[in-house]
Amino acid sequence: MPSILLSRRDLDFLLHDWLKVGQLVERPRYAEHSRETFDDALDLAERVATEQFAPHNRAADLAEPTFDGQRVRLIPQVRAALDSFAETGLLSAGLDASVGGLQLPHAVAAACFAWFQAANVATSAYPFLTLGNANLLLAHGSAEQVDTYVRPMLEGRFFGTMCLSEPHAGSSLADITTRAEAQADGTYRLFGTKMWISGGDHELAENIVHLVLARIPGGPPGVKGISLFIVPKVLVGADGSLGDRNDVVLAGLNHKMGFRGTTNTLLSFGDGAHTPGGRAGAVGHLVGPPHQGLAQMFHMMNEARIGVGAGATALGYTGYLKSLAYAKERPQGRPVGAKDPAAAQVPIIDHPDVRRMLLAQKSYVEGALALVLYCARLLDEQQTADADADRERAHLLLDVLTPITKSWPSQWCLAANDLAIQVLGGAGYTRDHDVEQHYRDNRLNPIHEGTHGIQALDLLGRKMTMRGGAGLTVLTATVGDTVERGRKAGGEAADLADRLAGAVDRITEVTGRLWADGDPVLALANASTYLEAVGHVVIAWMWLEQVLTLPPEEEGDAFHAGKRQAARYFFRVELPRTGPQFDLLDSRDRTTLDMRPDWF
Repeated sequence: MPSILLSRRDLDFLLHDWLKVGQLVERPRYAEHSRETFDDALDLAERVATEQFAPHNRAADLAEPTFDGQRVRLIPQVRAALDSFAETGLLSAGLDASVGGLQLPHAVAAACFAWFQAANVATSAYPFLTLGNANLLLAHGSAEQVDTYVRPMLEGRFFGTMCLSEPHAGSSLADITTRAEAQADGTYRLFGTKMWISGGDHELAENIVHLVLARIPGGPPGVKGISLFIVPKVLVGADGSLGDRNDVVLAGLNHKMGFRGTTNTLLSFGDGAHTPGGRAGAVGHLVGPPHQGLAQMFHMMNEARIGVGAGATALGYTGYLKSLAYAKERPQGRPVGAKDPAAAQVPIIDHPDVRRMLLAQKSYVEGALALVLYCARLLDEQQTADADADRERAHLLLDVLTPITKSWPSQWCLAANDLAIQVLGGAGYTRDHDVEQHYRDNRLNPIHEGTHGIQALDLLGRKMTMRGGAGLTVLTATVGDTVERGRKAGGEAADLADRLAGAVDRITEVTGRLWADGDPVLALANASTYLEAVGHVVIAWMWLEQVLTLPPEEEGDAFHAGKRQAARYFFRVELPRTGPQFDLLDSRDRTTLDMRPDWF
């Protein structure tokens, strides 16, 4: 039976037919691999996700973590699933063999992890955060820090977190106050509080490695004075042995509408609950030079942003497949033109409005999955392309696409989950079916790792304007290449290409208009509308890329026909949404900007 987590046929189409990941084995980094090893990894991921992660998804939601003042307790299936995951080696699927990684292409590794996100996004959050933590330390940590903390994380013995926000600061990291006091032995002692820390405390592993943003007294104000520290829950000796309990403790659990199986915590550093070395203060180790913490943390944050988009996509995708299965099996009503009330009821998929909702979901989730894997393929190009120019171009394009890849799936795959509930009708909002949980889980993703508004400011305020507009240029040029291929293909592809070209022209025009006088307040007043419009254009681009990969209509099967129809839907129903949005932006509308707080 086909999986109701993800479509393996779709993954194969995107990875092999479109992104040509098999060609990567010609590069030295991936020379030990083949199509067979890629497929074996995907098979393994699907099996472990289906057998170990999916079965406790509902149980972990209903029995969320508890804290008795001493210990955090989770249902035992979470630990069992994570142990099974560690045994697969997939945590380090895309990492170097020198640190125990499988050295798979990032596109394949992302596809593998999507199975776990679709099966159980809450349990998969623990390895998700751990991998981001490990990647940051591989990029910025010392060899000793890699040996002490990264290798145990990749073995599944340690888990990792990222500790940025504080109760009074939220996303405004310039306002954090956690301080790190230098010690004679080269370590630091940290004092402060961190809020909304996912995976911040549990007993799922031997240790938890916190990456903590803090200020060294005397450093510059604002974000320029932030440094990054490794603060383990349990101190680690030079030989790798576990020592004293560090002075970092759980002050409380946050109770969420979704991701309930992932502990979300308020952590206290240095309050004296534990006294490593005989005194208060959480022992920390500086990562890299002082006052470079935010730049270093963005290594993890940017990776996490694409990962959040991947998780949102996976939740939307599994919700779509489950509502599709329900629509095929649920008999209700008769066709509009049916005259005989005694005639047998038909499956609800026969009703046009149900097909509309399913087709919308399909266009969202398959378009989003294409974008996520395309970004992973850009990372492969950034690391392994032969020419410096190709690597730099991939890096620049990935920078531009990151806020879109985080936010577009978080908004529109959530919309897919909303439609999945609607397809099920009254059954959709009951706990007897998974789709209501998928919606609750996915509703967190527009907030995770920088809100929708923060991504909008990043896209319009930074990414499209950086290097004198190089970000905008690389995006429009790359989409333009697809447009030209579509026009050369002729027929329907040429028509879609012309529509896409018109939308891309609007991006260029509107971006120039918004920044015409260099006023950031006015330019960014409607940044969220800009993000949504540009995101829709990018997904239309992903759909044209897929259309150009399909065989001729007469040679394709039902899968290919479904792809083509979803592309038509997106171009005919979704892409036109951007017209009024671009008009609003072009007018430099001041409605929200001029609204005074006392008028509410």
